[in-house]
Amino acid sequence: MKQLFRLYRRNGIYYSQNTLNGKQKSLRTRDEAAARTLLNANNEAARQPMLNRQIALAYLSATNPEAAGRTWKFVMDEMIGTKQGVTRHRYDIAWKDPAFDLIRNLPLMETKAEHFLKVLRDGTVSTNAYLRRLHSFALQMKWLTESIVPGRHPQRRQARLDFRRKHGMQRRTVALIPMR
Repeated sequence: MKQLFRLYRRNGIYYSQNTLNGKQKSLRTRDEAAARTLLNANNEAARQPMLNRQIALAYLSATNPEAAGRTWKFVMDEMIGTKQGVTRHRYDIAWKDPAFDLIRNLPLMETKAEHFLKVLRDGTVSTNAYLRRLHSFALQMKWLTESIVPGRHPQRRQARLDFRRKHGMQRRTVALIPMR
């Protein structure tokens, strides 16, 4: 069977190249043995994706036994624990939203973007805001290995700044207006 990824070295650093689309990715190592191990892991992942997920969970469980069973309910409870007073009450109410029932007992490691999209479809504007906060908290605590929700669009923010910069008139334009 043909390997999906092949190994090469440039300037002492090892890279893998996808043989189907030619995409190259740095393996961030100068050690050939480590590079071959990473390359073999990539090829195995491509060959057997479901087995790869189980192996990853096994590795994760060995380093952090609670990680495999950690649910979004745990993250919600921990997040409430960091709040106090009126803010704590607000978060308490937000987590009772029925839209969050879709992910409440779902393990973090099994969460996909589709789960979050379903919560967003079933929820309100407030649900969107609290879901983003929940996601950010889990990322900051390193309970998630990668982001599930994309960040906000920087183009929108940039366009708003450009719009604000154009307000007002320059002094020389004001001077041209005839006074009555």
